[in-house]
Amino acid sequence: MNATETESVVREHVRALNDRDLPALLAGFTDDAVWITGSSVARGRTELTEFFTGALERPLPTWTVETLLVDGDRAACQLVERFLVNGHRRTHAVAGFYRLRDGLIASARIYREGSADVE
Repeated sequence: MNATETESVVREHVRALNDRDLPALLAGFTDDAVWITGSSVARGRTELTEFFTGALERPLPTWTVETLLVDGDRAACQLVERFLVNGHRRTHAVAGFYRLRDGLIASARIYREGSADVE
């Protein structure tokens, strides 16, 4: 995979997440993909579907890509995450590390500054 293709896949992932487009979001993953964020781990299509279905029902954040570095099939992103909790706006720095296979996300590790837990 070249850098342009990898960047496109990651940006499409962020777009689908921000648009709450579950079919497009899930279409961006391999069948055996692993998503790790905080203490949550989703492995495979069934767990990814459950995880993101639940996430889309909560006050899901909106991500903005600040920096995106690509090396072949790997990408590192600096993102800004914004969401509301009980009428209060929260903004957090997020780092995302993606590994792609065959043009799809095979694994992602997401690190958040602060907490996205809803009180």
